[in-house]
Amino acid sequence: MIKPTRAAAAALLACAVALPLTALPASAATAAPALTPVPAPAPSGAHSSPAASSVTPVSIAAGSSPRAASVPLELPAPTGRSGVGGTIVHLVDRSRPDPWVPAADGRELMVTLHYPAARRASGRPAPYATEEEARLLLSGVGVTDPGSVRALAGMGTYTATDARPAPGRHPLVVLSPGFGVPRFTLTNVAVDLASRGYVVASVDHAYETSGTAVPGGRILTCAACTALEEGRAEGRDVTAARAADVRFVLDRLTGPRPAWRYAARAIDRSRIGMAGHSIGGASAATAMAADRRVDAGVNMDGSFWEALPADGLGGRPFLFLGTDEFHRPGGEDTSWDETWRALGGWKRWLTVSGSDHFSFSDGPVIQHHFGLPAGPIPAGRALGVTRAYLAAFFDEHLRGRPQALLNGPSAEHPEVVFQHP
Repeated sequence: MIKPTRAAAAALLACAVALPLTALPASAATAAPALTPVPAPAPSGAHSSPAASSVTPVSIAAGSSPRAASVPLELPAPTGRSGVGGTIVHLVDRSRPDPWVPAADGRELMVTLHYPAARRASGRPAPYATEEEARLLLSGVGVTDPGSVRALAGMGTYTATDARPAPGRHPLVVLSPGFGVPRFTLTNVAVDLASRGYVVASVDHAYETSGTAVPGGRILTCAACTALEEGRAEGRDVTAARAADVRFVLDRLTGPRPAWRYAARAIDRSRIGMAGHSIGGASAATAMAADRRVDAGVNMDGSFWEALPADGLGGRPFLFLGTDEFHRPGGEDTSWDETWRALGGWKRWLTVSGSDHFSFSDGPVIQHHFGLPAGPIPAGRALGVTRAYLAAFFDEHLRGRPQALLNGPSAEHPEVVFQHP
């Protein structure tokens, strides 16, 4: 296992509260010191030690942001040529108990599938989230007014519900969100990849989010947060559970009786990638180590919780994409240096100037809209960088299309720094 750092629990639990906290209550900052690091960097220019414990979380009073009342909340349009369809699949793995709620009826997963839609396909617009999911996410940063909750839940996703897929089989990319935040916080990436010809499966891992709506009107909240805060689990337990989740999702999407009716004709089971944000990014490496079906992986600003096997990832390609100050070589998070040395084959280490921990998700749009702290990089630039480099990575490694963008600095994306440890 990678060597723990002093305030790892504080960093992980800061992510678990919801969106962009710049600090954590003292009670959480001192909990479970045996955890390995998952950083939640403060905005650029105000980066403080994650060991700080004398500060409080951000609290935004209802209605305090004039922008929230006057400007629509929206994600940028996808950049690919295809329209996007979407559907939600409910999966239950009864072959294993849920690690956080053993009394539950198996491991329950909600998966949103985005995919390229047929030219003449139609469907009602897909919402961003349910109102209860939106309420629980926003309450973590003190935004509680009903208008804000409705605005987030109803944010446009450029997705037609249950539209027919475009002809042909497409590469599959699995997305895993940060600890404590739901799968819909990676919607901008999922929709953009789908518009470029990928099937994208965004996974909510049971009891690891602020709130996940499941059939029957139930909401699963973050029992894992409590387990970590009380020292009953470690970060590696999270990544192990997520790796098992991904294996099950792949079984149910690419196996003999797929859970999605279009899966057999829409998914190319020989081309599978995974990307994740925060601990979801660390889980991409864990999932690859456990399952040879995953051909390529991306870690977006997540610390690694355990060492790779002796053969690394068997030469499969892996991309680091993270904050510049925290995740540069020799920076605060030494797990990237250690994992980099263990990787063989194609690899890149990229950092983004001006980014914060949530710059690699939908966070910048939500932060900007509600007046929450964020890195100085504009929201549109943050999302554009993440989209461009994920698409280039998967185009090169799942489609065999060499990408000049991955070979060195680009005038189009001057924020991106190629690191050479």
